[in-house]
Amino acid sequence: MEAQKYKRVLIKISGEALAGDKHFGLNFDVIGPVCDVIKKCNEEGCEIGIVVGGGNFWRGRTSDAIERTKADQIGMLATIMNCIYVSEIFRNAGMKTEILTPFVCGAVTELFSKDKANRYFEEGKVVFFAGGTGHPYFSTDTGITLRAVEMDADCILLAKSIDGVYDSDPAKNPDAKRYDTISIQEVIDRKLAVVDLTASIMCLEHKMPMAVFDLNEKDSIANAMQGKINGTIVTVD
Repeated sequence: MEAQKYKRVLIKISGEALAGDKHFGLNFDVIGPVCDVIKKCNEEGCEIGIVVGGGNFWRGRTSDAIERTKADQIGMLATIMNCIYVSEIFRNAGMKTEILTPFVCGAVTELFSKDKANRYFEEGKVVFFAGGTGHPYFSTDTGITLRAVEMDADCILLAKSIDGVYDSDPAKNPDAKRYDTISIQEVIDRKLAVVDLTASIMCLEHKMPMAVFDLNEKDSIANAMQGKINGTIVTVD
């Protein structure tokens, strides 16, 4: 495996991508290859933090019968379930992991602190940041951006069910154009759905670059760790 470009990265794994062809729940055929790549990168000294979305279980409020705050709390719990699952797959493969959340979850996770996370990174552990920001109205996009800035990450890697950033929805427009490189300012100005607006502004203000690629493409994470992105690089210069 080639040398890693990044010393510390935060990777967001889309919940929808994690479900694979099932489109719901968890698909080991998806996470198995991801586990193998993360293990190699971890063994080579890269410090890896992971955020997992909750879209394979919960896509937000679907009825006025549920208050937005409660719906978002369900979404936070969905991300925790996903992190527990992925963490256990990683541990079974021989990696050491820890799950940190912004609120207390009994004995299931540990309460987040920067010092604690840094210590786990120094110990060579893969650190899962679950539960988003711990507050409603903020997505896991904002959650990973907040943690990436707070933890001084080199880059955010967004492993999605789509292979980059497009000028329009490729599922609806067969002529949609994919960007190889685009600035975060352009993303904001053009209202492109890379991450939500709150996360985009935070990346702009704190100069946090991102890379967007297809989780299901062979070796996509390994290539991204080496700086070879078959997708879109979102710049902050």
